[in-house]
Amino acid sequence: MQTNTLNTQKKKSLRGVAHHLDPVVAVSERGLSQGIVDETERALRDHELIKVKVFGIDRASRDEIASELAEKTSATVLQKIGKVAVLYRHNPKANPKLSNVARYLEHSGS
Repeated sequence: MQTNTLNTQKKKSLRGVAHHLDPVVAVSERGLSQGIVDETERALRDHELIKVKVFGIDRASRDEIASELAEKTSATVLQKIGKVAVLYRHNPKANPKLSNVARYLEHSGS
């Protein structure tokens, strides 16, 4: 996973970008399926930074599902708040029109 390559400032900046995003993947109480993993892969490839809504019975099961999804997609969990997890996976070949990170950098002038 990429956790070690992200410093605290970068994580904070990415969480700020994610704040305005809507969840693009939803995981039901039934847990992860290959379809959900595949859709998360596609979303991370296109957007790099995504929100995932995890419907679970309790906090521990939601956290476990978010962590398992991140592990299966080689992503980093940047934040978990309630039923929403923020996942990030850098894509050096990301389309700047689709990447949430590239679009933010373009608008912020960074």
